[in-house]
Amino acid sequence: MSHKLKVVTIGGGSSYTPELLEGFIKRYHELPITELWLVDVEEGKEKLDIIFELCQRMVKKAGIPLAIYKTLDRREALKEADFVTTQLRVGQLKARELDESIPLSHGYLGQETNGAGGLFKGLRTIPVIFDIIKDVEEICPNAWIINFTNPAGMVTEAVYRHTNFKKFIGVCNIPIGMKMFITDVLKLTDKDELSIDLFGLNHMVFIKDVIVNGQSRFPELLDGVASGTLTAGSVKNIFDLPFSEGLIRSLNLLPCSYLLYYFKQKEMLAIEMGEYYKGGARAKVVQKVEKQLFELYKDPDLNIKPKELELRGGAYYSDAACEVINAIYNDKQAEHYVNIPHHGHIDNIPADWSIEVTAILGRDGAKPHPRLTHFDEKVMGLIHTIKAFEIAASKAAISGELNDALLAMNLTPLVLSDKDSEVLTREMLLAHKAHLPNFAKAIAALEKPLINCR
Repeated sequence: MSHKLKVVTIGGGSSYTPELLEGFIKRYHELPITELWLVDVEEGKEKLDIIFELCQRMVKKAGIPLAIYKTLDRREALKEADFVTTQLRVGQLKARELDESIPLSHGYLGQETNGAGGLFKGLRTIPVIFDIIKDVEEICPNAWIINFTNPAGMVTEAVYRHTNFKKFIGVCNIPIGMKMFITDVLKLTDKDELSIDLFGLNHMVFIKDVIVNGQSRFPELLDGVASGTLTAGSVKNIFDLPFSEGLIRSLNLLPCSYLLYYFKQKEMLAIEMGEYYKGGARAKVVQKVEKQLFELYKDPDLNIKPKELELRGGAYYSDAACEVINAIYNDKQAEHYVNIPHHGHIDNIPADWSIEVTAILGRDGAKPHPRLTHFDEKVMGLIHTIKAFEIAASKAAISGELNDALLAMNLTPLVLSDKDSEVLTREMLLAHKAHLPNFAKAIAALEKPLINCR
């Protein structure tokens, strides 16, 4: 690393950026960033301007020599970058609303990272991430990309399966939330040493052991969650339903909250359909929260991250990214929970998969924790199903072929009919036309019958 430590945040106009900067400010004594560049696109310019001014005030209050820059020119920003963080949303929140509402209109779960919605977020996002990688390879080839753009697992799979770029790590806030929950319910202090054995795929992780000061406290934790005396922490965009005692005890694992979409599909669909018919999907709520946040951010007297940011479902994403950057920069060899390829470290899954796993991070990147060499066989069927969906989706994002998109839609267990898969794929391709340039030919073919009928 050079004496100048430069971080570029693509999607700098995001409402999460103040949290990212707060993380950098907190760690300035060991992560002395000299430049933070905020990059966005033209349609995000207004938000970028607001975020830039708030960040300037935050740095001034902190009294640190960190220069903040803003630009719509990504290539200009990338010059001499050491780290690049990606927190973008192609099509912004209106696209998320389509990802959620179109499946719900056909009686299927509408969610931005799972099922039909997750597929189309991936189809829009992966080509943009690939463009960013091309620019990084050309302009700052030694930089690390720390991605917390969803669907993080699908994006990581695509990067390692279809590019030669190796300095890419996917980050998610779900494991951080689970760690905070464990710390809270086991009443741990800063003096306690906590290590967690976490494995699976992004938004499909399980915890199989919790080690405190060298001793396993997993039976105590599992018993409390199974009996209902402890409630596993959820996230803001998932309804807080408890898993059944039978499921927890039979698995002998602690599942993350996103597994509600698979183990409580009927209940989750009923709740989401109710919300949909009452006036909209989660994206509408988020848009209201975003509007309120940016009104707060405009306040010239505001010079800290407001508490209201935690109402957004992705709280703690940015803090996780700061910790990953810190671990690499300072060669910490520290435990983190990230999306990476395992290169055969796990003995009962294909060697070319990217997974979400407890890893050790240092200057050379992340490697799965030495303790984690085997995925629990009880959940391998579900993991294989979702990985096949991720692989098919990443191929479709690159090829732009209708049949590849149809295959991915048919492989998600959240869409239960081949006919409905066709209807959803066609309708969502047309709805997202502006943000799917790879599918231009396929979309034009879908539009032809509509033209001929006039």
